[in-house]
Parts: sequence; structure tokens; C-alpha cells
Amino acid sequence: MKEITFITICAFKRSEKGKKFIMMIIAIVVGCVLGVVIGILTPTIPYTVSQYLAIAIVAALDSVFGGIASNIKKNFDMKVFISGFFVNAILAMLLTYLGEKLNVDIYLAAIIVFVGRMFNNLGIIRRYYLSKFSEKRENSKHKNKEKENEKA
Repeated sequence: MKEITFITICAFKRSEKGKKFIMMIIAIVVGCVLGVVIGILTPTIPYTVSQYLAIAIVAALDSVFGGIASNIKKNFDMKVFISGFFVNAILAMLLTYLGEKLNVDIYLAAIIVFVGRMFNNLGIIRRYYLSKFSEKRENSKHKNKEKENEKA
């Protein structure tokens, strides 16, 4: 097994893959710290706005899953992602507000659409990683067979 040394870590940091990995870890840590700090500092969300927040979170999650799926399809655009993230959330909250004023649960239609799209995008993500895992497994089996044939 390869020994991990300071030089190995520095070489990994300089590689493009290493830079992306380190940025991802930093983003996760910063997001977790911000979430904890905001959670401690903010008061409990009142019941009157919880419905708006819930629909905004569903819309934002739809945008995140859509961004991941479009990244897998190799057609990700940051402008489209950011605009979709905010426009979807705002539109969903406006639909919720309008439905509340009309005394009709219009937000249910938005939830059905967003959750349906989230499941479609999750299916794309799942199929991509399953095929990648299967391909990796087949390659390792093929390499093991080649090594056995070389020994024989």
C-alpha cells in the first residue's frame, strides 16, 4: 500500500482533481458552519411563513438536482442555474401567496411539478452513477483476468 506523505499530499493539491476536491471539502465545511451559526442565531420560523419557506426549499432543491443532472449531461450553465434557483423559489412563493388569497391550495400544483422534476433528475443522477460503478467493476474484473492470464 502506498505511504501517504506530505509530498504526496502537496502533489495531490497541485493537480486539477486535487484542487476541485479540496474546494468541495472547503465548501462543505463552510456550508455546515454557516448552517449551524444561522440555526443558532435565528429564531423559530413562525407558522404563517412556514408554508412559503417549505415551497421555496422544494423549488431550490429542484434547481439543485437539475444543476447536478445538467452537469452530468455536460450542458451545465451557471447563469441558468442561478436564475432558475431564485426565479423558481420566488414564483413558487408567489403562487402560494396567490392561492392563500384566493383560498385555493395552488401551492400543491407547484409541489407536484417540482417534486416530479426532482425525481426525474434524481433518476438521471442515479443511472449515471450506477453505470459508472458497473463500468468500474467490469474494468477491475477485466484487469484481474489479464493478470491471471499473464501469470499462467
